[in-house]
Amino acid sequence: MKEPLIIIAGPTASGKTALSIRLAKAYDGEIISADSMQVYKGMDIGTAKIRPEEMQGVPHHLIDVLEPEVPFNVVTFQQMAKEAIRKIRQAGHLPIIVGGTGFYIQAVLYDIDFTKNDEDTSFREALEKQAESEEGRKALYEMLAAVDPDSAKAIHPNNIKRVIRAIEFNRQTGQTMSSHNAAQQQRESAYNSAFFVLDWPRQTLYSRIEKRVDLMIKAGLPEEVKGLKDRGLCADHISMQGLGYKEMLEYLDGQISLAEAADKIRLGTRHFAKRQLTWFRRERDVIWLPCDENTGEDALMDMVSVHLKAKNII
Repeated sequence: MKEPLIIIAGPTASGKTALSIRLAKAYDGEIISADSMQVYKGMDIGTAKIRPEEMQGVPHHLIDVLEPEVPFNVVTFQQMAKEAIRKIRQAGHLPIIVGGTGFYIQAVLYDIDFTKNDEDTSFREALEKQAESEEGRKALYEMLAAVDPDSAKAIHPNNIKRVIRAIEFNRQTGQTMSSHNAAQQQRESAYNSAFFVLDWPRQTLYSRIEKRVDLMIKAGLPEEVKGLKDRGLCADHISMQGLGYKEMLEYLDGQISLAEAADKIRLGTRHFAKRQLTWFRRERDVIWLPCDENTGEDALMDMVSVHLKAKNII
């Protein structure tokens, strides 16, 4: 018998947190954050991290577990999430993965095998050195497009970490990352899972995003980023490449105004939400939860519960 697993996913500002808390309280669940930024301590406002009082006593995992100086990637997430699932099940509780990072969710759901070769890091280090300049980053993306055009289409040129990983994977294995991922996507779920995605009309979602960004600025995002900058963090750190942080660094460095930084965050977050939805639409096991301004939490709970009962998860 496969272990049960609930996934609540969707783009930023779609209401994942509220639904996950309701589910956890109703079905004795514990929450695992599938977010590449909420793992970091001291990065609360820009990541829209759940506050302790909002948790309502529900245990949360993979939140505030790393210092911002420490790199974090999908392989590390997979290892930590699987360990969290093991502990939750040992306690007799129901694991609920919540987040918008589709690749992280996929890695756990299908137990993706990440081929790694950590014995020789010289090639990766050379690529990272090349990526220190704008011209070098452009050349790396062109290199990826030459060896793996499908991955180049799927990876944003600014996501240099994933660009380097795809190039390195091709060098190590002789395969393309895109073909490897396609093969992994054919794997069956490693769990008795229900994979829900909250789906809002685009303009309504964009309005929710803009309100969230405004609240982040008012709540002290510039001050949060200044504190991180004062402790030595800069744009070279993976943690500072997240939405909201890199734009605020530009503002603090005097490159743009606060209003321009806020506009860049709004635009970047809208584009990010669009990419998130594109990713989830490629997933074959997704159960879409249609939402609008009239959709209440009770209605969402009813929709989710029907599927959970059908799958014998509850």
